[in-house]
Amino acid sequence: MHARNTGPDPLNPFPMVGQNRVGLLKPLVDDPLIEIGEFTYYDDPDGPEHFAERCVLYHYPFVGDRLVIGRFCALATGVTFIMNGANHAMDGLSTFPFNIFGHGWEAGFDPASWAAAIRGDTVVGNDVWIGREAMIMPGVTIGDGAIVAARSVVASDVPPYAIVAGNPARTVGMRFSDADIARLVRLAWWDWPVARISEALGPIRAGDLDALEALAERPR
Repeated sequence: MHARNTGPDPLNPFPMVGQNRVGLLKPLVDDPLIEIGEFTYYDDPDGPEHFAERCVLYHYPFVGDRLVIGRFCALATGVTFIMNGANHAMDGLSTFPFNIFGHGWEAGFDPASWAAAIRGDTVVGNDVWIGREAMIMPGVTIGDGAIVAARSVVASDVPPYAIVAGNPARTVGMRFSDADIARLVRLAWWDWPVARISEALGPIRAGDLDALEALAERPR
């Protein structure tokens, strides 16, 4: 008899034997302002355990913005998330942050002028593939199933199942038809229990949406 197909332990940060450059981020990242779903991984020869400090930049607690990444995402080496703490006030004649250096330069600074530049949380959906050295700017939402090409600079929202590339990143293609994308988003297979996902690997790998829908409708 074959062992039951249960998949890897989502709380084991290094499920690939002999490949500690690939790590599941949920058990590796302990930051109240970063939320990462199960089975999302980061690949880095210098160690995925350094993801939060090396890849999530200008993420200051006093700003309060969050980075939210869904389940089953693949993040390649050097992916960078620029958070809102990188922003400068832009309503004056200079963008230089005089106030942060103190010694009297902080006098008269209006925090509201900086707060106006805050773009909100950065959100990455489920089953998203982000290529090597891609840069995600503050407040961007990347939809489920999207692909971000290597070294892209994502400065605006990415639709579900879009393929984006370039600086600034533009949509260069869609992975499926609009109708099939709607079906996939509705199915949300990434939210299924792991045992059910394991059962569905055949249709997922084969791109058989009809079979996946049939499996979803089967009584449990």
